[in-house]
Amino acid sequence: MPIKKNDFVELEYTGRLKDSNEVFDTTDEKTAKESKIHAKNAIYQPIVICVGEGHLLKGLDEFLVGKDAGKFSVEIKADHAFGKKDASMLKMLPTNKFAEQGIKPVPGLRLNIDGYVGIIKSVSGGRTVVDFNHPLAGHDVIYELKVNKVVTDKKVQVESILKVLLGIRTKVEVAGNKAKVDIPKLPAEILAELSKKVKELTGCDVDYILHEPESKKADDHHDHAGHDHSDPNHKH
Repeated sequence: MPIKKNDFVELEYTGRLKDSNEVFDTTDEKTAKESKIHAKNAIYQPIVICVGEGHLLKGLDEFLVGKDAGKFSVEIKADHAFGKKDASMLKMLPTNKFAEQGIKPVPGLRLNIDGYVGIIKSVSGGRTVVDFNHPLAGHDVIYELKVNKVVTDKKVQVESILKVLLGIRTKVEVAGNKAKVDIPKLPAEILAELSKKVKELTGCDVDYILHEPESKKADDHHDHAGHDHSDPNHKH
C-alpha cells in the first residue's frame, strides 16, 4: 500500500552533503562511527515518524508520499533541506560582550545566544560576526532511505509523537482508543495541545499520569529530555 499523508512509518536513513559526500546524520551506529559523528548517548535505531507532519525535512516528507516500503536514494535541494543561506542571519556584535561572559571569540566557535545557536565567522576591529544560519544551510543533501513498514500499532504511534514533539521516551499504555501516558508535569496548555495532536493523528484520547521532573525530585539526579535532527528543527 502506498504511503499517505498522516501515515506513521518506520525508517532508517543516512544523510550526506552532496558536494563533499560527508555524512552529517544517520540512524546506523556503524556508519556514525566510521564517519566520526558518533554521539556517546545517542540511540541508533530505526525511527518512527508521521508523514506530512514536519517530523522530517520538507523534501523527505514530500518524497515519502506515494512510496511503498523499500530502499531509496533522494537528492534534496537546499531550500527543501536546511534552507538557503540568509544574509540577515549574519549578526555583527561587539567583541567586548563576549569578554564580559568569559568567552574568547574565535572563528568556528559555536555559541548559544538567547536560545539561538550561531557560529563565529570572524573577529576583527572590536567586532565579531556570528552566523545564525543552520550549519547546513545552503547545502544540497542526499539521503539514503530504507522505509521498513507502515506502523499501525497505536502505542508506537503515541510514543513517536512524544519523542518528536517533546524529545522524551516514556511509558505508554494503550487499550482500545485510550492512551495512558506517564509524563513529567508540564503546563496545562502544552498537555492540551499534545492531547489534541495525539487524537488527531492516532484517534486516541489521552490520560496523563503526571510526576515531578527528575531534576526537581532530587538535586543529584538529572533527567535530560532534550531533539536529532531534530530539535524539532533538526529534522532528519
